[in-house]
Amino acid sequence: MKNILFFLSILVLITSCSTHKTTDFKIGIIADCQYCDCEIKWDRYYKKSPQRLKDAVAELNKDSLNYTIHLGDFIDQKMASLDSILPTWHNLKSNTYHVLGNHDFDVGETNKEKIISKLDLKNRYYSFSKNDWRFIVLDGNDLSFYGTTTKTKKQQTDSLYNLLKDKNLPYVKKYNGGLSKAQLNWVKTELEEAKAKNQNVGFYCHFPIYPIDQHNIWNREQFLQVIKPYKNVKFFFNGHNHAGAYEKVNNIHYLTFKGMVDTENTSAFAKAKFTKDTIFIQGYEREPSRKLVIK
Repeated sequence: MKNILFFLSILVLITSCSTHKTTDFKIGIIADCQYCDCEIKWDRYYKKSPQRLKDAVAELNKDSLNYTIHLGDFIDQKMASLDSILPTWHNLKSNTYHVLGNHDFDVGETNKEKIISKLDLKNRYYSFSKNDWRFIVLDGNDLSFYGTTTKTKKQQTDSLYNLLKDKNLPYVKKYNGGLSKAQLNWVKTELEEAKAKNQNVGFYCHFPIYPIDQHNIWNREQFLQVIKPYKNVKFFFNGHNHAGAYEKVNNIHYLTFKGMVDTENTSAFAKAKFTKDTIFIQGYEREPSRKLVIK
């Protein structure tokens, strides 16, 4: 009888371990690689980004990652910059995703559509799922003075900017952008589908929602109204503010990852481990490690 109980306990342990392995997963996160063959500006060491990206890829490849995501501003300017570092990015063993940043569109008017396909994107905003998570990738350049490619979007950009510019908001800057009504409607549809499937939701964007400063997306208030009814929204990860930042609001973790391009001798990137009730951020170099409890 004791032997039977022993083997049953071992079987339960093996089963629980097996379940644990299939529900937990890890990802890689990089923000603002921002390469260009440019001189140092604002403590951004552009020419050092290729080696920093190589080092990050080598470290990320040591782990079994489900995917790696770059949170925008993969380059600072010029298509040639992209051609220089894409081969390194393609050395990642994991699946890869890109978020569009403002500098990614500093490639000349005729190349703005090409940047989408170069980054292997089928759409400027999109979603994907892993286990009980839905990840929603926003395009914060949807309405912007640098990232729009149609007459309609340019008109919508002017309308939104003119509506907000006299309200003394710190983030209504021409280097930021906004979400179109079409994108906000799409977000609501995604949230409804996630709710129906009992999925947690995490957002990726280049521009932050919190903390409030000069880097936020223009119509952050509209976005917050859209997500307010959905208690399954758990995090919002972004770049853009190279100094990094963090704020927790209504049980949502708003985390800005530090820019890889910054400082003379240090880099910044991270791995994130998703478990049932926690996201463990393992930061490298300037990126701090964190424990984000999911409620």
